[in-house]
Amino acid sequence: MPLPIRLVLLRPRNAENLGAAARAMKNCGLSEWTWVHPEAEDLAPARRLAVHAEDVLEAAGRADSLDAAVADCVWVVGTSSRKVEGKRRLSPRAVAEEMVQRAAQGPVALVFGDERSGLTNVEVERCHDLSAVPTAPEQPSINLAQAVLLYSYELRMASLAASPPPAAPLPVAATDTELAQVESALEQALVAGKFLVDENPQGRTGLRDLFAPLRRSRLTRKEARLWLAALHTLAKRLRSGDAGG
Repeated sequence: MPLPIRLVLLRPRNAENLGAAARAMKNCGLSEWTWVHPEAEDLAPARRLAVHAEDVLEAAGRADSLDAAVADCVWVVGTSSRKVEGKRRLSPRAVAEEMVQRAAQGPVALVFGDERSGLTNVEVERCHDLSAVPTAPEQPSINLAQAVLLYSYELRMASLAASPPPAAPLPVAATDTELAQVESALEQALVAGKFLVDENPQGRTGLRDLFAPLRRSRLTRKEARLWLAALHTLAKRLRSGDAGG
């Protein structure tokens, strides 16, 4: 049974890249991908390059936003060379190995930006961790289809090398949506406790750094719900204490 590994392409511009990416995915046993606001409208050039992978090309999902594309995912990795405090920057091989492990607990996503400018700053922040290919500085950028092939190959190798899943099912991991709810509840509690101040430009950075260990811990769905209940209760008590004082 194929692992629930999803490639997400944001604003793909070039139909040939889509066709070549579909072929690369099928070469490596991948079939699940989602396009967010594709700018390539005529897919005839894509079909010419998707040799024996027309089924993968035609089965691409569509989403209106990155949030919608990864809502059910337990781990989201963006492909970007940027360094962001609080986010790990992993090699393609390390990402592939961890994705295969995490996919046993739920869908995982690998996000690619558009051919011209890659991921935006907001999209980079939205991803849980980041990955980049260690290219030579003389030519740092990689064609989108080539990047899909490189990561797909690493995912294939990691899948082949992975040990069989344990007999007992793993606990269900918290989804991206559930993690976002916990992070929002943490922010509310920290604001209510005056650790964070509304509209403070440093607040988001502090919140991200505080939440990063929870994200890395791979919370289960049950744990996420417990955190959510505890933080909501704490925020409510803190706000009522302010009102009483």
